[in-house]
Amino acid sequence: MKILLAALIAISLYADIKQEMLDFYQKKEYENVCELGFKNFIAYSKDEEYVSLYAFSCLNVDHIDRLSVPITTLKFSQEARSNASYFSIILMQKKLLYHALMDNYDISSLNFPTTDYVLSKVFDLYSKLKKGERKDFYIFEDKNDNKLKYKLYLIKDDKIDKMIIEEFYNSVSIKKHVYW
Repeated sequence: MKILLAALIAISLYADIKQEMLDFYQKKEYENVCELGFKNFIAYSKDEEYVSLYAFSCLNVDHIDRLSVPITTLKFSQEARSNASYFSIILMQKKLLYHALMDNYDISSLNFPTTDYVLSKVFDLYSKLKKGERKDFYIFEDKNDNKLKYKLYLIKDDKIDKMIIEEFYNSVSIKKHVYW
């Protein structure tokens, strides 16, 4: 009887956490979903819907490094593997773009799949630059919307330098992404 009661409580709590995450996600409160997903990840790591919801939320708030664990757990369904591939591309592009900016690593010869995520767009645009075009910052125009521009640069910090991508629409800043 105690086991049944404990199981019912666990199922009830699980449903509440997943529903709470979904509610936050629908309200575009991605930071809350990412934090809640992170805190409860171990308990629900086998639930690919939960893991995908957590990972997409973290992606929406630029916590890209949190994608590495979901990438390894999303493997049992076609949709999960597709999501893992999507996250892998973005994580890899982030690491390579940061490496290129920090260490003058040439990424122009690399040919990877891409995504619609802002970091992927900037990675693709940066990778088309000629070697030796090193600048303090780079301005790129979106391929599909000439009013949308991206500014890419580094901010030096005592702890770790940060890679910044600012999005501008008609010269008005609309979003700032910070990565390290």
